[in-house]
Amino acid sequence: MHTKKHLSFAGLRKTAAKHFQQVDDQRQAGKVDFAIHDCLMSGFAMMLFQDRSLLSFQRRMEQRAELSNLKSVFGVQSVPKDTQMRDVLDPLSLDLFDPIFVGFLSALQRGKHLSHYQFLEGKYLMPIDGSEYFSSEAIHCPSCLHKKPKKGKTRYHHQILQAVIVHPDKKQVLPLSPEPIRNTDGSDKQDCETNAAKRKIAAIRKSHPKLGIIITGDGLFSNQPFVDAVKDQRMSFILVAKPDDHKVLFQWVDELMGLGAGDHLTHTDKKGRVHRYQWVNQVPLNGTKDADDVNFFKYQIIKDGKVNFQNSWVTDITIDQDNIKDLVKGGRARWKIENETFNTLKNQGYHIEHNYGHGKQNLSMVFFILNLLAFYVHQILESTDLLYQKCRSKFSSREEYWNHLRTLFNLFRFRDWEHMLSFLYDPPEWDPP
Repeated sequence: MHTKKHLSFAGLRKTAAKHFQQVDDQRQAGKVDFAIHDCLMSGFAMMLFQDRSLLSFQRRMEQRAELSNLKSVFGVQSVPKDTQMRDVLDPLSLDLFDPIFVGFLSALQRGKHLSHYQFLEGKYLMPIDGSEYFSSEAIHCPSCLHKKPKKGKTRYHHQILQAVIVHPDKKQVLPLSPEPIRNTDGSDKQDCETNAAKRKIAAIRKSHPKLGIIITGDGLFSNQPFVDAVKDQRMSFILVAKPDDHKVLFQWVDELMGLGAGDHLTHTDKKGRVHRYQWVNQVPLNGTKDADDVNFFKYQIIKDGKVNFQNSWVTDITIDQDNIKDLVKGGRARWKIENETFNTLKNQGYHIEHNYGHGKQNLSMVFFILNLLAFYVHQILESTDLLYQKCRSKFSSREEYWNHLRTLFNLFRFRDWEHMLSFLYDPPEWDPP
């Protein structure tokens, strides 16, 4: 029962609130109208209800019923105006959010739900990838990356490096805290996805020292420096390797397979498609004398003699007949960070690319993280909360579901989150006047 409380909405909200309340307030005493907790929690509530407009959200919060709900459901005592919220959130350190992501994952682990994501050898698949969430030719801050074309205006943008825990057979993903890809010193030297990924895996290992992890990623990461960084953090890897980027590796693979050193497996499914697996262990990653030996595997789907799909990867895991299919599933599951994470955040109601406010320091990233935390809470509730699942099943789309929840939040007062969901699932009968 204690664990269930941690995974309930109230438990997850308390985990976030605990860290919101611990933020060191640097504002001048006597000039503080709104607590940092209330500003952060109001922003989190806005993202949780997938509200696109910060201004309209704040105006509605001023109404008596909604202020009551914001207090009873989210613990907000005083609702800030939109400009006040932005001023409070802009200078906040991004580090304050890391323990919340760790707390959510710990709650899943204590509740035995994280174990459902174990994939191979008791380890967890963790795709990493970069994504842009803001772009403008006019709005920018010192942390913005920028691209100046030969013709036209400079484009300013924000990117993050994201890591998520996935399982090939589960729809829900579990995001970790994002790593900003940004300028930190105001210079012209641009941060990059690879450097952000190295910082991220080091931070992940520090936060989760005992977690078995298999990093998956695209061809950008299948190079010696990144492989070394992964190994330094006691992690395994499954990384895409393409012929154009790994000419020496593929020469070795072709020669060894030609000599019969590799192995293969094929099977035909009910649709008549042939699935071909090929692999060879212990081949050099590149042509340098200090190159690590890696294990290579390739997968093809063939229909009527035509290759409809193919990809290839390198891994540190020894490949054999027993694990080759799982390794391919793991490699292909990398797409879940695109489909179930970025695509959902950008196209299914989260408005992750909407500019809620850019600020001069960290505001843009703070809003991104609050949105990601809301997404994380939704993912957890979809996996663990029966009442949430029943309510969600009544609606054909996520957008319709949240439209109904926002309407209820606007019109009625509720004791807590569960009261609101119960009302949605089984509305009381109304007697006509």
